Amino acid sequence: MSESTRYPRTQEIKGGAVSLDLMTPDMEAEVLTFAKTLDPHDLLFLRRDITQPKVLSAWSKQLETGEITSLIARSDGQMLGCTAVVRDERSWSPHVGELRVLVSPAGKERGLGRLLIQESFLIALSLKLQKLTAHMTVDQTSAINVFEEMGFKPEALLKDQVMDQAGEKHDIVILSHDVEGFQSQMQAYGMTDLY
Repeated sequence: MSESTRYPRTQEIKGGAVSLDLMTPDMEAEVLTFAKTLDPHDLLFLRRDITQPKVLSAWSKQLETGEITSLIARSDGQMLGCTAVVRDERSWSPHVGELRVLVSPAGKERGLGRLLIQESFLIALSLKLQKLTAHMTVDQTSAINVFEEMGFKPEALLKDQVMDQAGEKHDIVILSHDVEGFQSQMQAYGMTDLY
């Protein structure tokens, strides 16, 4: 199933339904408003500060070129979360995608993060990616637990990799998942209609 036929759609989670849709460049202002509601510490794992309009403009351009595929989740018109599956076909790792997931405080503890990871995994399958990585600060234990429950494994620890606005350094953990192996398992069980 392609992204264009899978979205938009509605999914029930704890506390009510959320609508899932592919992010498009015209949603830049909405994403900026969403990003500014997040704890700055929750943004440290990103390579760039998405609270900056020029960074969101670059993201929008990458949506258009297909380097990034993003989902947004809304409830009652309010954005509760977003994802990005980032790939670089011009690199030495065109088979690897990086998964980025952001969930607002209103979306946490409702299973939204798990849903967004699952949906992004299906996107990775449709993009024929063989491996997904996810980066986060080591103190984001809830997020790390969700990723590990979904089959991601710790792969690397980068000491003092990012610096917050106060100048304090933080370690980043990189988790990864073998998408290709998962796809083989799904095919063995005859479950190819999900992607």
